[in-house]
Amino acid sequence: QVQLVESGGGLVQAGGSLRLSCAASGNAFTINTMDWYRQAPGKMQRELVAAITSGGSTNYADTVKGRFTISRDNAKNTVYLQMNSLKPEDTAVYYCKADVVVNSRSYRYWGQGTQVTVST
Repeated sequence: QVQLVESGGGLVQAGGSLRLSCAASGNAFTINTMDWYRQAPGKMQRELVAAITSGGSTNYADTVKGRFTISRDNAKNTVYLQMNSLKPEDTAVYYCKADVVVNSRSYRYWGQGTQVTVST
């Protein structure tokens, strides 16, 4: 079993910044891709915000390119999302996802979510 614990959400004014963290813990696992998703108020689906592979390759949603930066510390099994120039439309619950290999089997884990609220 692998647990993902997110932190760093909160309330910020438009134009401000926040940094989210997601730490993975457990026994004998290897993390492949780690992603950040978000679910905006009133929307049923989560949307991919940013992804990073174990080798450091990144991918971003068009809506956050140039404002958000995803990074990871493989030694700490932690992924970060630096969010700058925040807009009210970035308001959402942000979720961390990790694709993990344990004993040669692949699993997908989600964090519990952290609320980000951007005020005007």
